Amino acid sequence: MVSFDGRAPGTPVETWEADPRLLALPPLTDSVDPTGVTRLVVLAAHPDDETLGAGGLIADAAARGVPVTVVVVTDGAASHPGSTTSAESLVATRAEEARVAVDLLGHDVELVRWGIPDGTVREARAEITERVRPLLPGPGGLLVAPWRGDGHRDHRVLGEIAAQLLGEAEQAGTTMLEYPIWLWHWGSPDHPDVPWPSLRLSPLDAVADAAKRSALAAYVSQRRPLSSAPEDTPVLHPVFERHFARGREVFVVGDAGTIVATEATFDRTHARRADPWRVTTRWYERRKRALTVASLPRERYGRVLEVGCSIGVLTGDLAPAADRLLALDVSSVAVQAARERLAHLPHVTVEQADAAADYPSGTFDLVVLSEVGYYLAPDAFGRLVDAIVDGLADDGDVVACHWTQPEGDFRQDAVDVHARLGADPRLHRVSHHVEDDFVLDVFSRDPRSVARRTGLR
Repeated sequence: MVSFDGRAPGTPVETWEADPRLLALPPLTDSVDPTGVTRLVVLAAHPDDETLGAGGLIADAAARGVPVTVVVVTDGAASHPGSTTSAESLVATRAEEARVAVDLLGHDVELVRWGIPDGTVREARAEITERVRPLLPGPGGLLVAPWRGDGHRDHRVLGEIAAQLLGEAEQAGTTMLEYPIWLWHWGSPDHPDVPWPSLRLSPLDAVADAAKRSALAAYVSQRRPLSSAPEDTPVLHPVFERHFARGREVFVVGDAGTIVATEATFDRTHARRADPWRVTTRWYERRKRALTVASLPRERYGRVLEVGCSIGVLTGDLAPAADRLLALDVSSVAVQAARERLAHLPHVTVEQADAAADYPSGTFDLVVLSEVGYYLAPDAFGRLVDAIVDGLADDGDVVACHWTQPEGDFRQDAVDVHARLGADPRLHRVSHHVEDDFVLDVFSRDPRSVARRTGLR
């Protein structure tokens, strides 16, 4: 995931405006007929997200008499870390600002505030999912959420929740849009993560534009200093704020996204069967797992990461070689099963996460990718590889093991996955094992063989 300093100016409006693709974007009306929307539900991770990303859309729908619900998920209290203002006071201020802002967008707009602690959307994912579920707008409705590629974890997770629920509900006639906010700050027209093919332009009429500007002005705590202390500087830099005063909004349309689709698919797979691939009983799986562990160049590692842990069987086999082991999977059902399986190992942590979009911080001595790479599109897997190598210790190892036979839900094949790893100039292939059905590679920043590492030669 991209990183950025939200209080810095960021990319100026002029840089984006200079690219002819922006104004040449297809109109939003090509994807959504505003006159046919029966209900609008807008999800916001923080107070002001709804106005920044979709204020004009909200104002236009409200003016046409469409029932509109705005859900602000968190309390916004983390906007000023170290502030001289107490958290309680900031929560109250931001709640009042949201009330005023949403009322300015439309007097009849329903505002729902849940007060989840700011920055904990991922941790509260299950709770938020169940609270969003009954709010899905139904046939003819429009669900609007933060763009999952926005570079902010709370935005990503809330967007994933929306897409997941809409996919599970399979509601015909319900449309989902995503609104970027921080993209305009950290991105630039030629940035590889800009989803140009999926962007749609929505010009605002004078009434909607005025309503959006007035609503944004209501968020004084985000636009003006809370005090003279450096911790209380405005969150919205004036250069950044100009992106939302252009008389138009931009939305992301398209399918539910590769990772969310995978998550929902894997949730259903694990819910149907406790051991979907029979990894605990098949000799093929047990043998392959033993080969994977035996391929480790070192007997002991400090910090280990496993991406795509499923129900935690390989995790358990890796645990004796690790001082600390973090295992990740996109499926909440798989994560719960893995946690139960590994509860007796205090040095093992299992989390639900999409490593390609939100790679864990810190340095790892070993990263294991087993049967996961081909579920990612090539560009997403490329970003994951970059994050892995960026966060790999100077002598760190990467183990990759993948099934080589074709499957209908693979986005690429095992050859492509291992070739992308091998193409990184910072990695050296120190072991290569190929069979008819799988390939097992060990890459390392340390090019030495195990014999050389251990002093045998």
